[in-house]
Amino acid sequence: MTLLEQISPQPTPPDLRGYEYDLVIVGGGIIGLTLASALKDSGLSILLIEAKVASAAVAKGQAYAVHQLSSLIYQGIGVWDKMLPQIAKYYRVRLSDADYPNVVEFTTNDIDTALGYVAEHQALLQPLQEFVQDCANVTYLCPAEVVNTQYQKDIVAIDIKVADQLYSVKSKLLIAADGARSPIRQAAGIKTSGWKYWQSCIVAFVKPEKPHNNTAYERFWSSGPFAILPLPGNRCRIVWTAPHEEAKALCALDDEQFLAELTRRYGDQMGKLELLGDRFVFQVQLMQSDRYVLPRLALIGDAAHNCHPVGGQGLNLGIRDAAALAQVIQTAHQAGKDIGDIQILKDYERWRKLENLTILGFTDLLDRMFSNNFLPVVVVRRLGLWFLQRVPVLKVFMLKLMIGLKGRTPELAKHKRYTTAA
Repeated sequence: MTLLEQISPQPTPPDLRGYEYDLVIVGGGIIGLTLASALKDSGLSILLIEAKVASAAVAKGQAYAVHQLSSLIYQGIGVWDKMLPQIAKYYRVRLSDADYPNVVEFTTNDIDTALGYVAEHQALLQPLQEFVQDCANVTYLCPAEVVNTQYQKDIVAIDIKVADQLYSVKSKLLIAADGARSPIRQAAGIKTSGWKYWQSCIVAFVKPEKPHNNTAYERFWSSGPFAILPLPGNRCRIVWTAPHEEAKALCALDDEQFLAELTRRYGDQMGKLELLGDRFVFQVQLMQSDRYVLPRLALIGDAAHNCHPVGGQGLNLGIRDAAALAQVIQTAHQAGKDIGDIQILKDYERWRKLENLTILGFTDLLDRMFSNNFLPVVVVRRLGLWFLQRVPVLKVFMLKLMIGLKGRTPELAKHKRYTTAA
């Protein structure tokens, strides 16, 4: 396997002339790496292309909820044991509506396991990078940039820029894992549907005075959802949704003023808060690609869809995409079929598109139902919380839907290579 990283101003690029691969993955983030890792034993030759220097990609200051199905997928790949020491489990989720006193609490008694995990970006990305370096069938090209693609009957011709030099490779299949603004998707002419919300999200790390007790909070305010996610070292990740101008104003406050506003929404259950590092704001959007596949092309992760961050669904949908596509590709390859054939790729689209749309619609409904003070809507949503509290079957169904245990399970998630994770 070749790993090219820009550790000097002008690295020596590999000789890619005449190279042919079974598939090329554009985007070496968590989702692209997950797909490459899932195909370790597939017998397929893979080229993975990442535009950023690997160390810069790892340094991204983000954190994610990792759902149960995602953890099972990583167990099936064999990388979960490397991730787990840097990840916090949460055993309780408290769901509430502003100052409404009735709180819906999900616990491990509902599904007999940890409800989920919270991981910083590097805790997922770095083990995946290291895992891929041990995959003999994967060539990891980093940094490099795709500058042109040409779809032909039997192959895709791909021009790649490496250290100011152009190289051409051929592949049976091209995978776009290159983010919400995917140049690969746009170049292929695939349109998207959706909208930008009236809200933005503020994200920040804090350290509370009291233990977080591995509890995640989702509190809905009329301005938008407010989530508290537990991290190792008794730290927490805040995801604070508010209308654009309010979010910008909050982010512009000095640390003392910001913490005062944060405490008002956070509550005093964990004592005094300490702000760790910078805080950031980003706009929220919902997006669904009209198609996930074309002949010799498939979209996964944010290249295919985006959703509201309520419930921490975004990354998890992408992980499921990667596992599903890996299964479809490997099954076709083992049967001697062309993995770039549109009929093969449509199996993946049928599997994932409707499931993703269901979650996109559900998160949109949650945000709209809770992000307003219209009295009839307030009555309906609080009645819904009352039912969730008192009808165990409904509560368990809702929990399993949100953590990925109600859709089709990839075969990868049914076969644990390591057994440490629980």
